[in-house]
Amino acid sequence: MKKKFLITIVGPTAIGKTALSIQLAQYYNCPIISCDSRQFYKEMNIGTAVPSVPELAQAPHYFIQNRSIFDKYTVGDFENEALAKLEELYAITDLVILVGGSGLYVNALLYGLDAFPEIPENIREQVALDYEMHGITLLQQKLQELDSLYFYKLTEENPQTLLNPQRLMRFIEVCLGSGKPYSSFLKQKQNDRMFTPILIGLEAERTIIYDRIDQRVDLMMKLGLEEEAKRLFPHKTLNALQTVGYKELFEYLDNETSLETAVEEIKKNTRRFAKRQLTWFKKNERTHWFDYATNFEVITNLIQSKF
Repeated sequence: MKKKFLITIVGPTAIGKTALSIQLAQYYNCPIISCDSRQFYKEMNIGTAVPSVPELAQAPHYFIQNRSIFDKYTVGDFENEALAKLEELYAITDLVILVGGSGLYVNALLYGLDAFPEIPENIREQVALDYEMHGITLLQQKLQELDSLYFYKLTEENPQTLLNPQRLMRFIEVCLGSGKPYSSFLKQKQNDRMFTPILIGLEAERTIIYDRIDQRVDLMMKLGLEEEAKRLFPHKTLNALQTVGYKELFEYLDNETSLETAVEEIKKNTRRFAKRQLTWFKKNERTHWFDYATNFEVITNLIQSKF
């Protein structure tokens, strides 16, 4: 069987990943798999920067607006479904493009998720009750007690995770259910894959990234992001909607802030998100990084050298 390749395009939001993925898909006559966890949901369009109808028409796309915000959809579900789709696609092509800014989803498809133990229901219920009664501060304290190494790693590398109660409850459930630190289950092994990844990273000077983000947010507002948020407002507690671009407008719709302030918060929080994305993707030493304005031929020459 001929070798199969997954050309994987990563980088911060608004850097130009979609445009490059379509250019590569046309150049190699191959399909695109999206691993942007916000673009899975059909009710979220403007605020997730879903590729436009003309863009989608330029190459076959998968995992774009294929779910509802009312569905429960996990990174494990994506891994299983994307692997099945890849097996189907590799029957007719040797190349597939993977594109997206959701690092956890990229890693799940490329390398597989870490294996965690089953957690007894009574432990889940107790952790949820602790959060309900005492709030996120107790969860942070518990994680620090049960897995201090992981707690301080998050403090330094991804402090936003320490503000996410769902993630914290999961960490604590694993610690209590297994009697071992959550971090002991990470990076246990890498699963075999049917493909060889070729990782392409796009980057730019921080001022350029921030300017592109500001321009994108302004464009989203012109395209009707406020109206989209109003339609989704009755469902604002759903997990899928706990994301930048919607949370800030929900606060405005709750009369907690002005529209102008909400838009500025979207820009600020998107910049922070882009910084976290770069931190995540820069950890993978296999990624070949290019300035976002690099000539297309330079990138294809690198890809060709990997075949």
